[in-house]
Amino acid sequence: MDVLSDSVTMMRAGRPHSTTTRLVAPWGMRFPPAEGAGFHVVLRGSCWLLRSGAEPLPLSTGDIVFLPREAGHALADDPASPLIDFQPDARRPAAARDDEASRNEASGSGNEAGDSRKETGGGDKPTAGAEPCAGRAVTELLCGAYVLDQSRPHPLLADLPDVIHLPARVGRHPRLRTAVDLLGAEVAEAPQAGASASVAALLDLLLLYLLRAWFAERATGWSAALADPAISAALQAIHAEPGAPWTVRDLATRAGLSRTVFAQRFTALVGRSPLAYLTWWRMTVAARLLRETELALSAVAARCGYSSEFAFAKTFKRELGIPPGQFRRRAEPRPTDESGPDLVSPLRPQEEPSPPRALKKYSRISTAAVPSPG
Repeated sequence: MDVLSDSVTMMRAGRPHSTTTRLVAPWGMRFPPAEGAGFHVVLRGSCWLLRSGAEPLPLSTGDIVFLPREAGHALADDPASPLIDFQPDARRPAAARDDEASRNEASGSGNEAGDSRKETGGGDKPTAGAEPCAGRAVTELLCGAYVLDQSRPHPLLADLPDVIHLPARVGRHPRLRTAVDLLGAEVAEAPQAGASASVAALLDLLLLYLLRAWFAERATGWSAALADPAISAALQAIHAEPGAPWTVRDLATRAGLSRTVFAQRFTALVGRSPLAYLTWWRMTVAARLLRETELALSAVAARCGYSSEFAFAKTFKRELGIPPGQFRRRAEPRPTDESGPDLVSPLRPQEEPSPPRALKKYSRISTAAVPSPG
């Protein structure tokens, strides 16, 4: 597995979530803060991304925004529109959506049978199945989120801005657009056989393509490390064999550099010295093994390059703050319920929605956009 794929796999801590929503102006949706990363794709129409302390960011058809740290934010047809809490239709099991669609079809109301999309807008409260009024703008969104392991934040995320904006006009990432089209179609249609697996796979693919697109435009920090053939070779060696007895000289040889030049370049790009990163990655692997397997501590230690269980436990406690045994007992099992990815969705709305409010407080944020060609 390559370094980027390996890193993304280690970051994830649950099933991702996505849904499509059809909105009729005026509308505004508030997404509460969550432990994860989220994204929005404008499939049709236009809207505004609003965040506390940030300038409203206009989005148009085909635009993608990725929020690596999933701070609270909002989407609206206009910065002055009132907000309501986002209520993702996909939080309900597919069977429940099918039952409702069948009832709507029998009564002649609502969307077509089996359509899992949610239609809102035209007022302060969501109205499922509402027909858009003449002259009112219609916006269709694909929204999703990823649950990330907060116990071991990856340096990859630290290098990313609060918001990544990939304008549709860029046009240099056809695979990303294809992933968006496939995911949008899979989520919007009536549930098909294997839909749960296909949506999860497409969400993983979308995340990788989002990161690829960003790294292709920004050669700093972690992205520069992956783009540097020498440092990338050393990272690949560490990720491929975290339990190997690596030394700085061994890694420098893999990189094709002198020991001194390699150590300096690695530290400058990765943010840690080679051996510090090796230890960090070993403990990241160990944490995942403790959380997701029943391997004995001695076996986990051996896989991470420690012949001594005592030395492993000491390093693990120094890195994560608690002994490995205690970490395993505290670790929550990953959800396996197939009723839907909403069980671990970071987009879960607040228990008691706040009353609608104007968006005037949303003014400025660290937002980065991929520049258009030329």
